[in-house]
Amino acid sequence: MIPIRDDNPARRTPWLTWLLIGSCVGVFLWEWSLGAAAQQAIFGYGLIPARLLQGAMLPPEIGTVPALLTVFTSMFLHGGWMHLIGNMLYLWIFSDNVEDAMGHGRFIVFYLLCGIGAAMAQALPDPSSAIPMVGASGAISGVLAAYLMLYPRARVTVVIPLGFYLHVTRLPAAAVLGLWFLLQLLSEMMSGAGAGVAFRAHIGGFVAGLLLVFAFVPKRR
Repeated sequence: MIPIRDDNPARRTPWLTWLLIGSCVGVFLWEWSLGAAAQQAIFGYGLIPARLLQGAMLPPEIGTVPALLTVFTSMFLHGGWMHLIGNMLYLWIFSDNVEDAMGHGRFIVFYLLCGIGAAMAQALPDPSSAIPMVGASGAISGVLAAYLMLYPRARVTVVIPLGFYLHVTRLPAAAVLGLWFLLQLLSEMMSGAGAGVAFRAHIGGFVAGLLLVFAFVPKRR
């Protein structure tokens, strides 16, 4: 089930949503320009639990930032075009209304906190992991949780692949995002060690969003 738009117009221009999308696209184009060296950038700026929590060292030829900063730099890196496009699609559809409800300043703090929650959910259960985590999906998961709580009855247009046929329909946001979260839970339970998708980060970011959303929405809303 692929969302393509919602029927929930925002009242103010989502400058920060656009900036986040532009930043992620710009960073990915930088990764792409590196060619074979892009893998070194993933290790240097991605979040590696063993480096963050246990002080593991990277080879000196890999350029990097302090381990703590990788919690943030990892949010702007992506592992491929489909990874980037999927994340940016969800951010484009759902983030503008959350930014509208919170205001620009509150929204960016909320976004980063959800990203931190996602990073910890991925790293803490396996602190010795040397697999780098990259992508905005953890922070975006928090945005999805906020949208679910604020606009559960908003209608979302989705595409459902049925073999060679694409079925287009409109569903409540509660159904779309609730099913999305259920799929993350099931995927985490069924995935083995070394899974290519950080499902724990998705779950952690979503839970962080549920816990934080109303602290960031002005009481008058």
